[in-house]
Amino acid sequence: MSDFRRNCIERKLLIGTFAAIPHPVAIEVTAASGVDFLCIDWEHSQISRERIEDLIRAADVHRVPAMVRVPGHAAEDIAAVLDAGAAGVLVPRISTAEQARAAVRATRYPPLGARGVGPGRAAAYGYRIPDYLAKANAELVLAIQVETAEGLANIADIAAIDGVDLIFIGPGDLSVSIDAMGPAGKDKLDAAIRTIVKTALSAGRAVGIFRPTPDDVGTWSAAGISFFLLASDTMFLGAGLAAGVIEAKTHKGSLGVEEK
Repeated sequence: MSDFRRNCIERKLLIGTFAAIPHPVAIEVTAASGVDFLCIDWEHSQISRERIEDLIRAADVHRVPAMVRVPGHAAEDIAAVLDAGAAGVLVPRISTAEQARAAVRATRYPPLGARGVGPGRAAAYGYRIPDYLAKANAELVLAIQVETAEGLANIADIAAIDGVDLIFIGPGDLSVSIDAMGPAGKDKLDAAIRTIVKTALSAGRAVGIFRPTPDDVGTWSAAGISFFLLASDTMFLGAGLAAGVIEAKTHKGSLGVEEK
C-alpha cells in the first residue's frame, strides 16, 4: 500500500490544495510549498486531458502525490487519469450507493472492479503492466464527493460501499442543494456536515472537506475530518498578491530633499 493511501485510510492529518493552473511550473511551486498532496482540478478548471499527464509528472518530481478530480462519473475519464499516473481520483457529485459502486468499478482492477488494462504512463507505457496490476488496487486512493441533498439522505448507503477510501464533503454545492447558503444557513450546513462525518466514520471511511482558508481546520479536525483541501493555487495566488499590494501601499515613501 502506498504511503498516501495508508495515510488517508489511517486518518492522518493531510493538507493539500486544488491545482487549477494548467502549467507544470504552478504544480512544482505548489508541490515545493510543503503540501502533503495536491488535487488537479479537471472538473472546475481549464485543464485539458492531454495536459494532466504533464501536471502529474511535475508533482512526481517533488514526490508529492497528485490525485485528480475528474469532471464526472465516466469510467473513461477515471481510467485516463489513473493511466497517466495519478495517485488517486476524486469523483464529484456522488448521490447514491450505485454511483459509488460505479466509481469503485472504474477505479479498481478485477476482481475488485472492472478497470481496463492499458499501456499508459502508470504502467511504464506497457513495459511494466504486470508490476502495475499487482499494486494498483492497493495503492490508488478513491475519494468520492458528497455534495447534494440526495447524497446527504443516502450517506449511510454510500459510506457502506467497499472500495471507497474517503468521503469528501463539498460544502459549497451542499449548501446550495440543501438551501443553507450564507451566514443564515451556517448552522444547517454545519449540521449536515457533521451528519456526513459521523456516518462515514462509523462505516470506517476517512473524511475530507474543502475549506477556503485554514481558519477552522482545527474545529473540523476535532470533529473527525482528517483530509483537507485548502482553496486552490489560483486562490492562494490572488490572496497572496492582494495582501502584498495592500502592504506595499501602506508604506508610502517620501522624497528626501537635501536642505541647502
